Amino acid sequence: MNIPSHLREFVVDQEYERYTPINQAVWRYVMRQNRAFLGERAHAAYIDGLRSSGIDVEAIPSIEAMDECMAKYGWGAVTIDGFLSSAAFMDFQAHGILPIATDIRTHEHIAYTPAPDILHEAAGHAPILKDTKYASYVKLIGALGAKAMSTKEDYDLYEAIRYLSMVKEDPMATADQIAEAEQRLKEAQEAVVEVSEIQLVSRLYWWTVEYGLIGTPENPQIYGAGLLSSVGESKRCLKSDVKKLPFSLDACIATGYDITDYQPQLFVCRDFDELIEAVKELEKRLACSVGGTESLIKAIKSENIATAVYSSGLQVTGIITRLEYDDSDEAVYLQLTGPTALAVENTELPGHGKDYHKDGFGAPIGRLRGEATPLEEMTEEQLTGLHIVVGQQANLEFESGIRVAGTVKYVQRYQGKVILIGFENCTVKRVDGNTLFEPEWGVYDMAVGAKIVSVFSGAADKEKFSAHTDKKSALTKARPQWSEKERKLHGLYQAVRDIREGGLEDDRAAKELPLIAKTLDAEYPEDWLLRLEILEIITDKNILPEWNRCLRGQLEKLAEKAENKELIGNGMALLSASDSTEQRA
Repeated sequence: MNIPSHLREFVVDQEYERYTPINQAVWRYVMRQNRAFLGERAHAAYIDGLRSSGIDVEAIPSIEAMDECMAKYGWGAVTIDGFLSSAAFMDFQAHGILPIATDIRTHEHIAYTPAPDILHEAAGHAPILKDTKYASYVKLIGALGAKAMSTKEDYDLYEAIRYLSMVKEDPMATADQIAEAEQRLKEAQEAVVEVSEIQLVSRLYWWTVEYGLIGTPENPQIYGAGLLSSVGESKRCLKSDVKKLPFSLDACIATGYDITDYQPQLFVCRDFDELIEAVKELEKRLACSVGGTESLIKAIKSENIATAVYSSGLQVTGIITRLEYDDSDEAVYLQLTGPTALAVENTELPGHGKDYHKDGFGAPIGRLRGEATPLEEMTEEQLTGLHIVVGQQANLEFESGIRVAGTVKYVQRYQGKVILIGFENCTVKRVDGNTLFEPEWGVYDMAVGAKIVSVFSGAADKEKFSAHTDKKSALTKARPQWSEKERKLHGLYQAVRDIREGGLEDDRAAKELPLIAKTLDAEYPEDWLLRLEILEIITDKNILPEWNRCLRGQLEKLAEKAENKELIGNGMALLSASDSTEQRA
């Protein structure tokens, strides 16, 4: 797969061998539940999409194999390390790449986890992407999310969420560590004082791609990945106590969400066309469409890489740090600090990359004083009248009062419009005498444009600029250190898996399974999942009736704990359904 250069730093190896037999059992439990429950309740593309995307109920998938399968309908898959920022996560999808976290939820969080995991992203996101209309929507909202402006507080909040998710999924984490992570998240949430563009896009994404329903409020079907991958929430969401509201863009972007808890309401879209219309409408409201001073201010608040687009078509990429204003508080000059690049139509201009403009860039915005024609629209005759001719001294004054004086070195056009004028021995000053550029600084490459028509997050030419707006998080999850007792439990899970998959004769299964069950009784009295797997095998083989009764009794006892009741009940229900099917046969 061709992964864009600015996204490669987020990609990691899957390291399939790290998955434990318990990880595999967790995958199998959730997938068996989902296949049984979602067959008639999920969008029609779900079941077929599972098969088409290389996902099997019995084992955690290879993302490399998924990538090959998904390529058949224009998508790909890569592995990432936990949470990405919203901008980076959506940027992958804008390029038709599904980023999939390598981790899988723990046994303790089998019903739902706030952390991204392979169950959520592979089994939740991938299947519905086979629907071409839905896939188009995901690419559209991904592209909008990649362009939406964020703030420094947004990134700090992402880091706090990432940290809390890692701590909560770490079996070695202490209560104090969890409390500290929760406090850190609370402080990050309180620091967010305005709803940024990326938050608006994220809300729409959350209530559709993650937690969307389709059809009618009275008879909805599930398509959101958060619902398709959650045993608990997929069943809960269709109950009457969860509000089903008709989809609307304004309602979605006005409604915040809590990733750590069940959702109190969901939105039901009519069809995927309604979602496509909504994301196009949202785009009209953002800086990428609005432009102007307010959009430039958003770029400054982001403290990150952004692109300002002049009316001439010139795109200026870098970190915008300062604006000069006129008496009406409209921006008339922008200043970028650090590496800057110039482009048109998302293609970097030769000789104007971030190596050349390594120390920053500044340029006026607006019309020349007394000129009816914008500078970018001027003919050669009009330019000559202003002495904008190579080798001549030009003295330009903008309506804002900014003055540019220097010897013209070059005039660059693109599709007929003037986009750049280079000056040597150039001085740029405001009417109040404040100097913006001095001759000893070198050639002054002046951007040309009467106004800023668009501002968006990230680089215009992403491949050449080769840097994402959001850097890769320095927070990494510690690798688990298994105790001898935990490793022994892994061995028991693997033994049961081998019995189920190996087609062992009934007498051998009847000999080995009781030994495993006795070890569970002696050393792992709280483990319900492996007991359920053993019960499944002896029920299917119709062997060990005394152990059948014993295991059912143990599971009923473990189900008395509130956190186990629904999980064990769901597992037992699948056995009952299997029994009924065999009896009918």
